[in-house]
Amino acid sequence: MIGSKGLCPQNLIFCLKMSFLFQSILNGVLAGCIYALFAMGLTLIYGVLGFVNFAHGELIMWGAYFLYLLMEKPIGLPLPSALAFALLLTALMGTGVDRFVFRPLRHANSLTLLIAALGLSFLLRNGAQFFWGAEIRTYGFEIKRGFRFLDISITLNQMMIIFATIISISFVYLLFHRSRLGKSMRALSDNLELARVVGIDSKRTIRFAWIIASILAGAGGILLALDTNLQPGMGLINLVKAFAATLLGGVGNLWGALWGGILIGLAENLGVLVISPGYKDAIAFGIMVLMLLIRPSVLFHKQE
Repeated sequence: MIGSKGLCPQNLIFCLKMSFLFQSILNGVLAGCIYALFAMGLTLIYGVLGFVNFAHGELIMWGAYFLYLLMEKPIGLPLPSALAFALLLTALMGTGVDRFVFRPLRHANSLTLLIAALGLSFLLRNGAQFFWGAEIRTYGFEIKRGFRFLDISITLNQMMIIFATIISISFVYLLFHRSRLGKSMRALSDNLELARVVGIDSKRTIRFAWIIASILAGAGGILLALDTNLQPGMGLINLVKAFAATLLGGVGNLWGALWGGILIGLAENLGVLVISPGYKDAIAFGIMVLMLLIRPSVLFHKQE
């Protein structure tokens, strides 16, 4: 009997609750790492070009589907090669989106850019549904039992999420603070016209901003799909979470987007301790609405 060993039922219940709490915190950090990648890409484009790219969610979704396409027959590439090509294809899609949709509208007003981004989002989402259907898919990896540490379980895929996030964030940090390209992006973010006057190649800098934002989106989408599944609507809900994280961390602030993503992940996973898990996604939506009430001008940021 449990009681005979000195562990009463009340202590057992307390231990189970604490274990569940710590597991929820870990799950929140894991989800937050992925949301941070989404939010950093979203806020990078906002910081450089001054508009919210509402098609960013579809870059998330297409990045995940590119990996699925490359690993499935008839292509059948191994995971490392498929991952590299999937990120390359996502970057090409991002630069293509800018070249053919947003560059011709570079001097348009914010409402025009918003409508263009929404239209592009519908087009890309329905394109994915046309090719792959609406059903839920997975990468087909065997689900293995997680490692246990202090009554907390973590799987190999989840450890990959943390590792990939650390690498991505380190790369972004080094890029923005140790390279000329990063300094050029920060200059464009501060003042586009002044950056052009001092000789910064704005077209090249904007192109690389799209490449980095697209890779962050694709990497986050792949990590999310590795831990859950794929479906064409995954981009929309994760766009909401990325946007909420961006607003929470400060619009145009890359490091704020990082912490905002982690806070959204924690809020979701700790929130289900007191509300039904069916309302988990509504937490991010509620935070987004609240932040928009506080900062309504973010949707119609005036471009330089």
